[in-house]
Amino acid sequence: MTTIPRPPGPRDRAFGLRLLADMERDYLGFWRAAQRDHGDTVYMRQGGVHHYAFMHPDQIRETLVDKARSFIRYEQHIKVMRQLHGDSVMITEGATWQRQRRTLLPAFSPKRFEVYAAQVTAATMDAFRSLAGAPGTTADVEHTMNMLAMDIILRTMFGSKVEDDTAGIEEAIRTVAAIGYAEMYLPFTVPAWAPLPRQAAKRKALRLLDGVVRGHIRKRRAAIAAGAGPSEDLLGMLLAARDEEGDGAPLRDDEIRDQLMTVFLAGHETTATALAWAAWALAADPALAARVAREADAALGGRTPAMADLPHLPLLAAVVKETLRRYPPVPGVLMRRAVEDVQIGTWRVPKGSLVTIPFFVAQSDARWFGQPERFDPARFLGDAARELPRGAYVPFGAGPRVCIGNSFASMEMTLVLAMLVQRFTLAPAPGQGVPEQKMQVTLRPAGGLQLVFEARIPAAPAVPTTAKAGQHACPFHG
Repeated sequence: MTTIPRPPGPRDRAFGLRLLADMERDYLGFWRAAQRDHGDTVYMRQGGVHHYAFMHPDQIRETLVDKARSFIRYEQHIKVMRQLHGDSVMITEGATWQRQRRTLLPAFSPKRFEVYAAQVTAATMDAFRSLAGAPGTTADVEHTMNMLAMDIILRTMFGSKVEDDTAGIEEAIRTVAAIGYAEMYLPFTVPAWAPLPRQAAKRKALRLLDGVVRGHIRKRRAAIAAGAGPSEDLLGMLLAARDEEGDGAPLRDDEIRDQLMTVFLAGHETTATALAWAAWALAADPALAARVAREADAALGGRTPAMADLPHLPLLAAVVKETLRRYPPVPGVLMRRAVEDVQIGTWRVPKGSLVTIPFFVAQSDARWFGQPERFDPARFLGDAARELPRGAYVPFGAGPRVCIGNSFASMEMTLVLAMLVQRFTLAPAPGQGVPEQKMQVTLRPAGGLQLVFEARIPAAPAVPTTAKAGQHACPFHG
């Protein structure tokens, strides 16, 4: 019998259970050490399962783009996420996924971004108003950005400021994220009904979140029955959606609930975390923050930014991209199972094998990003960005399963940060050191992140812009 050669990798006489425990304890450190000790391709045996990891840009792109049809997402992760998201576009595969993605794509089309941008800036104005009090206001920026991102996503989904128990919602999201993250490292799925304290906490949190989403669906259905016209928010779009390439049937309430829950959970926490890290990067580098503020002043003066202003903020766009490189909000979700034998690089991956893409390793590799620990937006300006190898920078994934909300998230971050540097100068609060990165589905600053907000006044008049409405809805991926 011919033995298939396999890459080097860590060995574990406990059938891979110790390796799983090591990953859960320090996911980032585990894969960085694996690359340091074994190279860009790593092999592990976990029980009877072959587990490969690819960390070279060429391998990343080959797996996620060129040979994406040879893989499905890892079933254990999907089972855990299904308890939170239901059968949404994040969960499904095949024809069902294609139909759902077609249905959702109009919600993320450029013509809708003008409406979304207005909702983003209105929510941001409300959030920053509370920070404009006493000189030198100190705030937990992670909490601030969590509440802001929640307000934005709720306005985007339901069309106006939502007066729900936002503190309770934030706590529920943290609960399901922490429990879900821990369950992803188990070799089995814990039933949601299990009489365990952790499952009881998860059920309680999910009931709250489910109640918020279903409550708005019921209210909107009632309003439509009473003669209300169509609305431009995500809920209105889903209620009116028809799959023109399929049977043309409308979505059921359960389907709408699942899509909204995914947008809510995935679109809120990831953006909030990225905004907190971006605020830290600006607070830790006053010279960079001053340059970004001057750019915003020149483009906007004291005016609230709009979609048409985004092309006039190239440095700020680069700050967003560098934040997603240096502090990727979700560094650990790209895990696949091979549905056929497939060749990746020089290695044959047998059918049934697991494949992990720890893309944050490539994003912190000195071969592609010089001095990778340094926060340097210049990497994404001009020729420097064009010289990056494809596959070295994939914070939203790549290929057919690329995050459907990537352009919205980038637009949201840019508008929020533009308004932040217009209004405030940031500095670390006394006693606030460099925050530790803590993996909990998203990459959070451990222990919160305290910053001092000093009010500032924009310095220059706005430069008129002649950009057409909607023309620059995606300055990051166009």
